[in-house]
Amino acid sequence: MIPRLLLAITICTASALPALSHEFWIKPQNYQVESGAPLSMDLMNGEKFEGGPQAFFQTRTARSELIQGGQATPYTGRMGDVPAIQTIVLNEGLAVYLHQTRPATLKYKTWEKFADFAKHKDFPDIRARQRARGFPEKDFFETYTRYTKALISVGHAGGQDAPTGMETEFVALSNPYIDDVAAGLPVLLLYQGNPRPDAQVEIFERAPNGQVATSLTRTDELGQVLIPVVSGHEYLLDAVILRPAPEGQQAVWESLWAAMTYLVP
Repeated sequence: MIPRLLLAITICTASALPALSHEFWIKPQNYQVESGAPLSMDLMNGEKFEGGPQAFFQTRTARSELIQGGQATPYTGRMGDVPAIQTIVLNEGLAVYLHQTRPATLKYKTWEKFADFAKHKDFPDIRARQRARGFPEKDFFETYTRYTKALISVGHAGGQDAPTGMETEFVALSNPYIDDVAAGLPVLLLYQGNPRPDAQVEIFERAPNGQVATSLTRTDELGQVLIPVVSGHEYLLDAVILRPAPEGQQAVWESLWAAMTYLVP
């Protein structure tokens, strides 16, 4: 137990740097498994689809579930586990794993780091919004929550993704493992259960040789976007909401991060 906790503390200390390492995602060790086989997944924190694994901590977890055929099975991990998710999927079909964190707080000592983050995530008017609210441009706080999903093929991989009720999330409108996605994978972005139109979506694409390409696109008026895909490549989609924190909180801003990972066979 002690070595696991020491490893967990080391990993969490190294990865709890959202100001420098932005994205958070689920990385299955295998995106395609047979029913009854072990399924291990890392919770990753980093940028440009590169990063380090986080240990499992129930105190940092709001939801962690495996969904198949509309049935959700809550996951209860062991504190300090790496990979964070270690389970067995008994049924064939498309498996959707979701992990939602509890809100965490970050302090910005200078304006520049926050401004760089906001600009990158498509909030170029953030300084005007900060000043309009009468808040200082240094020594202020932001809370952030992660809403992540991974699509995993189990056996025949039949089935479809669907909304899970998270405050913001991606929903794949086709099954990347069995549907024809030669023209792209259609994806819906939701916020509070409604389509989120004209929102920036960042696409990270990893080729079999490990090389990562990054691109930006936007959802249409229906909150949908067509993601170009290539066979054998792994994908991470990322979209962020930045809104004023609720009254009475220490934080000035609140960010909500939607992410989804999948492989195209």
